[in-house]
Amino acid sequence: MAKNNYRRKKNKYNNGMNFILGVGLVLIGLASILMLQGTKNSSASQPVSRSVTPVEVNYPAPELSLQNINGQSESLTDYQDQVVLVNNWATWCPPCKAEIPTLEAYYKTHKVNGFVIVGVEAGESQKDVLKFVQEHDMTYPVWFDLKNAATNAFHNENLPSSYVIDRKGIVRLAWVGEISQEMLEKYVTPLLTEN
Repeated sequence: MAKNNYRRKKNKYNNGMNFILGVGLVLIGLASILMLQGTKNSSASQPVSRSVTPVEVNYPAPELSLQNINGQSESLTDYQDQVVLVNNWATWCPPCKAEIPTLEAYYKTHKVNGFVIVGVEAGESQKDVLKFVQEHDMTYPVWFDLKNAATNAFHNENLPSSYVIDRKGIVRLAWVGEISQEMLEKYVTPLLTEN
């Protein structure tokens, strides 16, 4: 009888330990799954530097006139006979900031070929934009757009968004998202040789 009691207690103890071990393994498994999901979610929320391919389009450039950072009024028609990349951006936009060095380098290389970038800042104060332009060594023209005239003119409120206008005033390329040097060379450079 004492042996049977001992066996029952031992079996009860072993069953209890197996139960605790099983629950512990299940909890470890759930914690692992949650950690993996947390890693996926946090990486999805981080800005990822990805170059996008432009969409080829064909329509007349919109009429657009805004004030530049020097306080003068400028218009897209002021750049007739040049290839113009209109870049809608904002100082607070991570992919906008990420593409500025690429745009600046491309502009400096190709401005001798009749290429210009018009950076249209979407809604920040003149003081903030001027500070940002100086800090990022931006030398291409920058316009203020307090009332979203550029995003309305191009019917796209996403940032960054860019549009390439050929020498005849036709919008030929449209981007939404960050632009790489490779995409500029592949798609914009050929337009520079067109008359």
